[in-house]
Amino acid sequence: MKVLVIGGGGREHALCLALSADPGVTELHCAPGNAGIAALATLHPVNATDPTAVADLADALDADLVVIGPEGPLVAGAADAVRLRGIACFGPSAAAAVLEGSKAFAKEVMAYAEVPTAMARVCDDLDEVAAALDAFGPPYVVKDDGLAAGKGVVVTEDREAALAHAKACSGRVVIEEFLDGPEVSVFALTDGQTVRALLPAQDFKRVGDGDAGPNTGGMGAYCPLPWAPADLLEQVTARVLEPTIAEMRRRGTPFAGLLYAGLAMTSRGMRVIEFNARFGDPETQVVLALLRNPLGALLEAAAIGQLDKVEPLNWREGSAVTVVVAAPNYPGPPVTGGAIGGLDEANAAPGVQVIHAGTALDGAGAVVSSGGRVLCVTATGADLAEARSRVYTGVAAVTLDGSHHRTDIALAAERGEVIIPGAS
Repeated sequence: MKVLVIGGGGREHALCLALSADPGVTELHCAPGNAGIAALATLHPVNATDPTAVADLADALDADLVVIGPEGPLVAGAADAVRLRGIACFGPSAAAAVLEGSKAFAKEVMAYAEVPTAMARVCDDLDEVAAALDAFGPPYVVKDDGLAAGKGVVVTEDREAALAHAKACSGRVVIEEFLDGPEVSVFALTDGQTVRALLPAQDFKRVGDGDAGPNTGGMGAYCPLPWAPADLLEQVTARVLEPTIAEMRRRGTPFAGLLYAGLAMTSRGMRVIEFNARFGDPETQVVLALLRNPLGALLEAAAIGQLDKVEPLNWREGSAVTVVVAAPNYPGPPVTGGAIGGLDEANAAPGVQVIHAGTALDGAGAVVSSGGRVLCVTATGADLAEARSRVYTGVAAVTLDGSHHRTDIALAAERGEVIIPGAS
């Protein structure tokens, strides 16, 4: 099977690593890719948010399967354009991807599907925002209705800061009640009918240790969750994933691809924070590190409506942790072009795999930073403690002047300090 992956970040490098290990994948391409992906796949230039350009590339390569990583191409309709060429594509249609593209639409779908979520108001102007903030009270939760690269949400005790974020948003704003409790990410493969939930993970959005500082696209993650209820995936599948997929099908916009449910385990039970229409980053790095099934076969089955025919999901024992090494000034405008060293040393550490995100090759073939989240150092271990020890050994080997990373990824879970409010 000849596979084309669209995207160039850490998620796509993790996907390419897993696809390259699938004996059924005979040829692997990626567009545009990055310096790490270049060692696994043939890279091609493409405007990923131009559906015709994506479909033309898939046609030219005679691809058997296209896997679309980022949300932008999905919302733009790249999956539709590829399927119109008769090529199997893993990723929802533009109409279905609105589940991520509009938080207001997602709230509407959840209401019809009776999926538990936060109370919310959709606001079209600042007067409505102010009234909603006063109705819910602090902590204030303000979300840009549209795509915002993981940075469209502000949670603050400061009403003026909440209003300022709403004013800076691109259009409609969603104001929500604050949800207490730890957050969980659950990915599910679906062909629009069958749903297969993957292991739950937890990511860390704030830039600094102790969840300090502004939101980012994610500074690290771990999987599985030793503190989660044993029946968490059964609960999420029955109460969130299957009702949502059924509602999308009822609307005539079936969702086939990867449905990502961001959850809060609150004192009042599980609540959906948001939906995404693609694999999350950096959670993909840890979830796929533990998956035994050939990934290409799974994604193809979801793409062609045969997910019910593949074998049950099979997982490696142990834990996985990933830590993001970020460029100077991230999550502000990052300083790029810095030389990255120590990659061979990090990859040589037991259980460690360096996954590239914002990297490129300079004119001399050296690896340099090209984005805010530069690398995701990922490690597996027999348990969470070993995985954490290994991942930070890998991080210590990497050199990039001015870079920063969190030192507490999965630390609370390792210590047994993560508690679900109200859980006995």
